Amino acid sequence: MSEINTEFLFTLALEIQVSSLGDTPYGNRRIFHFDAGAFEGPKLKGKVLPGGGGWSLIRRDEVLEIDVRLILETDDKHQICMAWKGLRHGPKEVMDRLYRGEIVDPRSYYFRTTPYFETSSEKYGWMNCICAIATGSLEPNARALDVFQVL
Repeated sequence: MSEINTEFLFTLALEIQVSSLGDTPYGNRRIFHFDAGAFEGPKLKGKVLPGGGGWSLIRRDEVLEIDVRLILETDDKHQICMAWKGLRHGPKEVMDRLYRGEIVDPRSYYFRTTPYFETSSEKYGWMNCICAIATGSLEPNARALDVFQVL
C-alpha cells in the first residue's frame, strides 16, 4: 500500500464564543459561534464570514467530537463553504488545561479534522473535488487549524 501524501492549503484562525448546554444524556455539549476569523495559504487567503458555528460533545470516554460549518470569503470575493468533523483527546491533565483556556503544546494531544469544501466559484472549483485533513490547536485568542489537501 502506498503512503498518503498531503499538501498544505492554509491556516485558519477563528475567534469564537462558546455556549455550554452542560451535561446532557450524551455528554457535555457546547455550541460555538464564530465572530470572525481569517485564513491564509499559498493558493488562497481571506476572512471567515460571521454566522458560522460548531457543535461539540465531550463524550463519556472524554473524547471531544466536533462538527463545524462556516463560510470562507477569499480576498478576491469568492465564497467557499467549509465543513468538518473531528476528534480531540489526550492525557487528562492536558485536556483539563485546554478546557480552562490555557495554551498547551499541540503535540501533547490529538486534534484532527476532515474538512470538505463547496463553492460555485470557477476559480476555486477544484476545492469541490478534494479531501482534506487538518490539525487543530488553541492559540492565544483563537482556535487554529492547519489544513492540508490529501493528494
